[in-house]
Amino acid sequence: MSRERAENVSWDVLRGRTLGPAPFFVVGILNATPDSFYDGGSAFGTGALVDKALHLLDQGADILDIGGESTRPFAEVVPADVELQRVLPVVEGVLRAHPDAVLSVDTTKARVARACLEAGAVIVNDVSAMGADPGLMDVVADLRPGYVLMHSQGAPGTMQVAPKYDDVVDEVRAFFAARLDFLVRAGLPEGNVVLDPGIGFGKTLEHNLEILRNIERFFEFGRPVYMGLSNKSLWKGLLGRDGRDRNAPTLAATVALYGRGVRIHRVHEVREARDGLMVARALAGEGEVGC
Repeated sequence: MSRERAENVSWDVLRGRTLGPAPFFVVGILNATPDSFYDGGSAFGTGALVDKALHLLDQGADILDIGGESTRPFAEVVPADVELQRVLPVVEGVLRAHPDAVLSVDTTKARVARACLEAGAVIVNDVSAMGADPGLMDVVADLRPGYVLMHSQGAPGTMQVAPKYDDVVDEVRAFFAARLDFLVRAGLPEGNVVLDPGIGFGKTLEHNLEILRNIERFFEFGRPVYMGLSNKSLWKGLLGRDGRDRNAPTLAATVALYGRGVRIHRVHEVREARDGLMVARALAGEGEVGC
């Protein structure tokens, strides 16, 4: 991938599979938790979650990101066995119904990641950047899945307690440089890694906005930027919006960031995101018009 903005995105994942090239990837969020900040566990239990996953795929999700432990601010740690009981049956159920589905597991734990990858998931989305469970590096180096390298200042339970940076953009860039080098040296090919600046993870409203204003500075690593800002608290800080009232600012930011080169978008509202991205492409004269 070019060290400059790319018009299309490709991502190497497990078992030698490459996703793309594509103009963008929409990652649908599937919370296998009873305490999601967005849906409050309204779709909790294997059957309901599989149904929701299939609905997201029908809406156009390219990837499903399945998580069994909340990473919202001040969330408590979930034991690995509980997380696995929540997530693994969903991975298995989705793949039985839709064998070609591209599944990501949102976990910091080696045991959960390995079980889900062996069951058919192809991506690990790790908000801890290997900091929570050193054994996760062995899993990733061994199986070589796609890997979301995310920046966070602190763990979810404490990350929003007075986060501080001298220069948030420079510090996140330095983090990516160091951790990307670490991952490659440990045996994970660079083509398997995408970079998530961690909006809302140990950052104030101004830190989040500063990252988004300077998003192009993260393209220098030659890896796609993976953006997770769907319905997050920055929209409350900026606009005073709660809950699902954050859908409109989420969509506006998604489309704006696509126009600036961000190609992977993790969202709750898949259809709206895909529609917005297709409109942005059409207005930019990119690709064919129509479904």
